[in-house]
Parts: sequence; structure tokens; C-alpha cells
Amino acid sequence: WDGRPLAGLLDSLDVDVDRRLSTAHFSTAPGVESKISESEYHKLADETLDVLVTFFEDLGDELDLDGYDVSYSNGVVTLKLGEPGTYVINKQPPNLQIWLSSPVSGPKRFDFVDGDWIYKRENESLQSLLTSEVSKALNRKISVPSSH
Repeated sequence: WDGRPLAGLLDSLDVDVDRRLSTAHFSTAPGVESKISESEYHKLADETLDVLVTFFEDLGDELDLDGYDVSYSNGVVTLKLGEPGTYVINKQPPNLQIWLSSPVSGPKRFDFVDGDWIYKRENESLQSLLTSEVSKALNRKISVPSSH
């Protein structure tokens, strides 16, 4: 770093941001890469959110839980579990990610890697994390399906 303010340094870089965002490369281990285009991202993320909404709506029909509610609007799924808290799952197109806000584990960002949405810091899938946390919150074993 040459001591220039970060903004000046970024301005001096000749980077085609649109080109870089149109295809993202994700890596879980050396030599293991997945890449998706922006249009593929939207298709995969929408499918995933649709599967989650359907699953949690069906689950809500089976439960008698005060405050349970599922809503989906503009790429944002809100899952209210009543007393255990609220999950927010949303598309994050600029990063080609799905973001999760959990009342248990906090915020997490999931990348599409090898056919699944993975939180790379812990190498855990979105479905696995939701299965574990929501099962505990509801005191009932559930299995959140994958969209793939």
C-alpha cells in the first residue's frame, strides 16, 4: 500500500465492475471451483427461496404455534417462529449470494458452490443450518429440502 487514501487507490484501478459481477468464481478448496452467471444466480436463488417458502408454509399448516408466519416478497423470505425469533433470508444479487439473518447464529452469507448454497467460513449449507436451528427452535425434527 502506497499511503494513498483507499478511495484514491480504488479510483486508480481500471476494473470493469459490470464484467466482474456478471460471472463469480467461488472456491471451497484448491482446484475446486464453481462459477455461475448473474442470470443463473437469479434462477438458482429464486428456486431455493421458492422451495424454502413452500416448505415453511406447509410446516406452518401442521403446527399450532403462536406467532408463526412465513412471507415472501421481492426476494426476501421472512420466517417468524414466534418466541424463538425471526429468520430473514434474502437474495443479494451484487454479491451473487443468499444472505441469512438468524436469531440463533446471526448473519451469514451463502455462495453457490458445487450445487448448494454454502457458508464458506463453516462449510455449512443453508439447508443444513436451517434444519438444525429450526428443529431446535421448534423442538421438533424437521428436514429442510434442497432445491437441487
